Amino acid sequence: MANDEWTHFDAALRVAPGEKARLSTRDPLGEAFAPDRAAAEARLLKDAEAIDLLQDRLFAEGRRSVLIVLQGIDTSGKDGTVRGVFKACGPLGVRVTPFGRPTETELAQDYLWRAHAACPPKGMIGIWNRSHYEDVLVVKVRGLAPAEAVALRYDQINAFEKHLAENGVTILKFMLHISKDEQKRRLQDRLDDPAKLWKFNPGDLEDRKSWSQFEAAYEEALTRCSTPHAPWRVVPADKKWRRNMLIASIVRGVLEAMAPQYPKPSFDPRAITIT
Repeated sequence: MANDEWTHFDAALRVAPGEKARLSTRDPLGEAFAPDRAAAEARLLKDAEAIDLLQDRLFAEGRRSVLIVLQGIDTSGKDGTVRGVFKACGPLGVRVTPFGRPTETELAQDYLWRAHAACPPKGMIGIWNRSHYEDVLVVKVRGLAPAEAVALRYDQINAFEKHLAENGVTILKFMLHISKDEQKRRLQDRLDDPAKLWKFNPGDLEDRKSWSQFEAAYEEALTRCSTPHAPWRVVPADKKWRRNMLIASIVRGVLEAMAPQYPKPSFDPRAITIT
């Protein structure tokens, strides 16, 4: 597949600004994007290697940063995406931030405080496993904040992301879209495999009972917060290898479009003699 095919993937997966997001119309399997697993996995390896080289140039350039937001229900593959897409990257210029239950310190601040603190500095790729969107998703579904407070947050999030974009942060937001049947299979797999049992959280079953409420919360967040400066992409995630290939292709394509460059030295290397 040609390297420029990422633009086709990107256009197909995006939620266009102003578009009503309907997850029921988006196939969580996504066979049309990559019917051949071997070809997709070969492409993933090449894209992962290219991302590493581009990240090195981004780090050396030190003028811009990239923020990658991974959002999805339990078992959708956020950890697996980090491993699969960024496995070739060295740790120097990549920082992964998991957004778990807020600490007491974080709860004492406004809800975006911890997000701003985790933003990648210049030259870095920041990857968020969950994100500030938890405050219009799980917080909304579980009623952890007043409804009128949650209603204000969509515009606040858009303003926050616009501020980042205007200050040199390229934002890539991926919603990992899996089916309810696939989540059931993955949860059962965690129960059956002693090496994965530690991942199982009985609380996930309570959230599973609220599947339709979470789907509605996601649709509202995708609809209201897919903007020109930070659009959402809904990635079919029932197949891990296809999910990883699609995300790696887009990340590589965006980095190539950014075209980071190694800085020119302030000295003439030909004039230096090392003895």
